Amino acid sequence: MSNRDEVIQDTYPDDFSHCYGCGRLNEQGLHLKSRVRGEEIIAEVDPLPRYIGVPGFVYGGLIASLIDCHAMAAAAAATYRRERRALGSEPRLRFVTARLCVDYLQPTPMGPLRLRARALEVGKRKVRVEVNLDAGGRTTARGEVLAVRIPEAMRRG
Repeated sequence: MSNRDEVIQDTYPDDFSHCYGCGRLNEQGLHLKSRVRGEEIIAEVDPLPRYIGVPGFVYGGLIASLIDCHAMAAAAAATYRRERRALGSEPRLRFVTARLCVDYLQPTPMGPLRLRARALEVGKRKVRVEVNLDAGGRTTARGEVLAVRIPEAMRRG
């Protein structure tokens, strides 16, 4: 159903590809790239020094943003799977955040980060997603996110 190397965010419609965290059309954004790996959605990020919270550690707001955007990709992938459709098939899916809860389990050191997400519940309009953020082989933050299909009020035209 999906190509192992396909970036979920690349399947988003252009109108919904401007997000600072994951939008491919945002020149100054983070350009998070999430991919399907079996039952999990994986992304890897190496934060730039400007995302420091205190010396040696990642700013918590960046962690929340990464968890948020990665969860939206996981929600889209899980919904395509539930509907037995290929990633990016029409109508193309895009989700937005209804609720974001982040638990900071321990300080996250600067350096490569790995995000692992899985859908906990997949409904017709809502998807509940769990995301783990790992640094140095340890889970340093965990998020639970409620994603909803993008509301009509946010669509152009």
